[in-house]
Amino acid sequence: MRILLVEDNLSLAESLAALLRQSGYAVDMVQDGATAETLAAAVDFDLVILDLNLPKMDGLDVLRKMRARRNSAPVMILTARGSPEERVRGLDLGADDYLIKPFDIGEFEARIRSILRRQAGLRSSVVSFGPLEFDLIARSFSASGLPLELPARERDLLELLMLRAGKVVARESIIASLTTLDADLSSNAVEQYVSRLRKRLAELGLTVRTARGIGYFLDRVHE
Repeated sequence: MRILLVEDNLSLAESLAALLRQSGYAVDMVQDGATAETLAAAVDFDLVILDLNLPKMDGLDVLRKMRARRNSAPVMILTARGSPEERVRGLDLGADDYLIKPFDIGEFEARIRSILRRQAGLRSSVVSFGPLEFDLIARSFSASGLPLELPARERDLLELLMLRAGKVVARESIIASLTTLDADLSSNAVEQYVSRLRKRLAELGLTVRTARGIGYFLDRVHE
């Protein structure tokens, strides 16, 4: 999952980015509204965490421009501007959540999980496919009740496929979700991760199938 974190307080931004990366999210961090608006127009993010008091462009203007372009990426506003009028304004402009500083880190993480769960159309925090389970809270996999340890990129790829089980995930979406500004990902690298994942899933009776020219999807191995 790729997150755009827009926060001009460098200390807070670095702390939140470290927390999110430790949880396995790919994070791009910017500190002004103009850069955020440009980046949001160019990249498909799974979530945008948006401060309002930003240099160069106010956060609400960033949100307004995103929605005017029909950019449906979920947005969590994270701000000290907590008056009822500000909250109503932000939500009416298309924010999915509004968290006021100072905030509890546990609540911050829970709200992110809730947004991503709604975005994927899920009601439960545990996603199942055959013997495989993914826990959105722990961001961990298990198979038949036993932990399934995966390298970071393979885990992130499997998460994307699990959250869209039954649907083809476009190659471009995979590259966008697993890439950050300081860690590029090539199409060939995606194929390598898919190949490794197939080997790991084979003993579970699962595989990653290729939709030629489009992308990949999680499937059962048919006898």
